[in-house]
Amino acid sequence: VQLQAFGGGLAQTGGSLRLSCLASGRTTSRPTVGWWRQAPGKEREFVARIRWDDGVTVYGDSAKGRFTISRDNAKNMVYLQMNALKPEDSAVYYCAATRFSHGTILSSQYDYWGQGTLVTVSS
Repeated sequence: VQLQAFGGGLAQTGGSLRLSCLASGRTTSRPTVGWWRQAPGKEREFVARIRWDDGVTVYGDSAKGRFTISRDNAKNMVYLQMNALKPEDSAVYYCAATRFSHGTILSSQYDYWGQGTLVTVSS
């Protein structure tokens, strides 16, 4: 499975960005795709994840109420719509895939990772 994340950039506080993740290869072997982020000097943080088959989502605390994860099965795309951005949302955002369908909030459960896309939110 190959994953390519894109759509990062510079946003102002309160603004929005939409990240995209293009999945290719044996995507059926990895039923769940998640978004993670890592800021300088911090651990990688779970943002959200979605299952390809039924679209069930799980959000990390930092994303609840502001971010929305969605997918387009026909295009093999997973999106992360980020609204009401804060400076603390600044990080490199990664999409990743896992063979697990449940409890997928540990980074160790994900074995395919995209290259990351940088999000910077100015105050």
